[in-house]
Amino acid sequence: MSDGSHRDRSADSAGDDDPSPTRAGDDPSPTRPGDPSADRPGDRFADRADQLLLARVSEAAGRARLGRRRATYGAPFTGPGGRGAAVGVVRRLLGVGGPAGARARARLDLYERGLTVAGAGRIHVVRYDSTVVRRRRVLSPQGLARAYVLVDVDGERMVLRCGDFGHPEMWGPEIRRAVTDAQLPRALAALAEGARLAFGPVWVTREAVGSRGASLRWEQVRRIEVLNGSFAVRAAAGRWQVWGTVASGIPNLCVLQALAEHLAATAPHRRDDDKRN
Repeated sequence: MSDGSHRDRSADSAGDDDPSPTRAGDDPSPTRPGDPSADRPGDRFADRADQLLLARVSEAAGRARLGRRRATYGAPFTGPGGRGAAVGVVRRLLGVGGPAGARARARLDLYERGLTVAGAGRIHVVRYDSTVVRRRRVLSPQGLARAYVLVDVDGERMVLRCGDFGHPEMWGPEIRRAVTDAQLPRALAALAEGARLAFGPVWVTREAVGSRGASLRWEQVRRIEVLNGSFAVRAAAGRWQVWGTVASGIPNLCVLQALAEHLAATAPHRRDDDKRN
């Protein structure tokens, strides 16, 4: 089976602002070495459909100026029933059905400045510098599953369950890191100008962090943790205070954590303490 890298380079040259993308992760092609069905006519048609979908994905990414493709992840395969499972992922992910949806392929592509999710005739495009991402637990055929809810460039919400695409332990942290890198500098600049930023139940200013009726100045903050999706703050000689959870729908929790850690570490009294120690 081809690894798809040639097809990716050809399609990207028409759509991305960098015509020579690098790839990693899973190939979304429906066949694998040793697959007894690899030479069937239907599979050759499916491979052609994958190429056409790749061209559409690259065109959409180019319009949104997402830059170079960094990784591609396909729907997970589960043996002989893998294709049916992949179709189910797409229909569940994008809320579509019918014969057209049943013929679609599913793929998640990560780029320098965003991502695309394609399947069932639709392509969602997300930019890291403008999206809102929430971490949730949602129902799946296997029970509760971890998921990311993101906002695409059209303002629509989309759900990425950790079982929708292969290797969520890779693409999940990468999405969080990329969103943080894209949005943290702008957040710090806004705070420097006196803004108050809200992350669901948690608010942040240049001087303090708080939630509802409680607040701490940054020089009072000793530790910040995100444990099991909960944003917790600890003051000097004080107890942990949990100010937000996954259930409360904290938007951009990854940005909030990075912002809080930076402000706590650079607070004036904290810098003085560090010098004395």
